[in-house]
Amino acid sequence: MTERIELVIFDCDGVLVDSERIAARVQVALGAEFGWTLTEAEVIERFIGRSEASIHEQVSARLGEQTAARWSEEFVRRHAEEVDAGLAPVDGLPEALAALTLPTCVASSGSHEKMRHTLGRTGLYEHFAGRIYSATEVDRGKPAPDLFLHAARRSGVDPAVCAVVEDSRPGVEAARAAGMRAFGYAGGLTSAERLAGPGTVVFHDMRELPALLGAR
Repeated sequence: MTERIELVIFDCDGVLVDSERIAARVQVALGAEFGWTLTEAEVIERFIGRSEASIHEQVSARLGEQTAARWSEEFVRRHAEEVDAGLAPVDGLPEALAALTLPTCVASSGSHEKMRHTLGRTGLYEHFAGRIYSATEVDRGKPAPDLFLHAARRSGVDPAVCAVVEDSRPGVEAARAAGMRAFGYAGGLTSAERLAGPGTVVFHDMRELPALLGAR
């Protein structure tokens, strides 16, 4: 019999806030400007769900450290501008949170500064304040399990009774590597096929989440 879930770990971008579309659009534009032509599909494959350090490393390997530093700086600036221009919670997320009775936390590849901005802009920061973890706190970002294990440890919960809500392939892979149950949200940029895998429930509407968690 499957153990009852005791902690729900939410990714941030693309799960709580509808920011992955902004990120992909900005990354495509930066690639065009700095000499690395990228399609949205390539950005999703290479960057979505990964830490800022991982993205910087990829750009540096391709274009050099100096260009990577400029790319990172420009991304932070432009992403922040677009967030301020009109970021919203993921569709159905407020209703899901209102119906959810399990303990929750956030574990994201983004920095604390970025999450304060995006979660604050959408009115979600106070809901998770004090229970927000960043890949900057661990040695390895997703798809390594480090961040989710860190979140479970800080929450005092066994990984085996944790559920992770993710919208990226590196994210669901990290959840599975951590021995946690993965719930892949396919209502964003990543297809259901790329999220599917062992121990993973794929769903398309965030309003379905509370019932899915209760059924596990």
